[in-house]
Amino acid sequence: MTTIEHWDGPPLDAWRAWHPREAAAHLAGLDVPWCVVGGWSIDLWLGRETRPHADLEIAIPRGELWRIRRHLREYRFRCVGDGEVRALPDDAAPPPDKHQNWVFDPHANEWRVDVMLEPGDAHTWVFRRDETIRAPRASMIGTRDGIPFLRPHGALLYKAKRAEAKDQLDFAACGPFLDDADRAWLIDALARIYPGHAWLATLQNR
Repeated sequence: MTTIEHWDGPPLDAWRAWHPREAAAHLAGLDVPWCVVGGWSIDLWLGRETRPHADLEIAIPRGELWRIRRHLREYRFRCVGDGEVRALPDDAAPPPDKHQNWVFDPHANEWRVDVMLEPGDAHTWVFRRDETIRAPRASMIGTRDGIPFLRPHGALLYKAKRAEAKDQLDFAACGPFLDDADRAWLIDALARIYPGHAWLATLQNR
């Protein structure tokens, strides 16, 4: 069990995440390629909320963190990893082995959004866990009501690592509706990094 040695901020039950619409409003005018990821990205693609969401995750290229911090200057950023939550000074970058940054609302004493740092840039999407897996960003990012999101073939590739109950629900919700190209991309990527994954048989039989 990991021993928590440091925690800057309120406890986990202080998560009052923004809805994706609220995040888009807060990020309006920000010239950074960002997108909703995780479970909310699945629901944005489907156009309906299929399950409750305890948090909100967005992804940006790692080198753009300073821009989003400047844009959300009234909020505070906390670097998260190894069970710890550490304040990130205004002039500091997160350690290269950390990719999660929780946005803290000091006025409400609540967490609002998890900013995930990814490789890639405005033109190329790169899978953080295996940077040989990449694709044109335009083929991986969709939009709904002006909200950018990671399309399901990318979101499910991340979810496949743990495939917890919520991930299984997300796979069941969108897997049957992937088009042939996205399904083939996901099958190839899963076979490369998680050979024998249970989702492969389901995808290949559709």
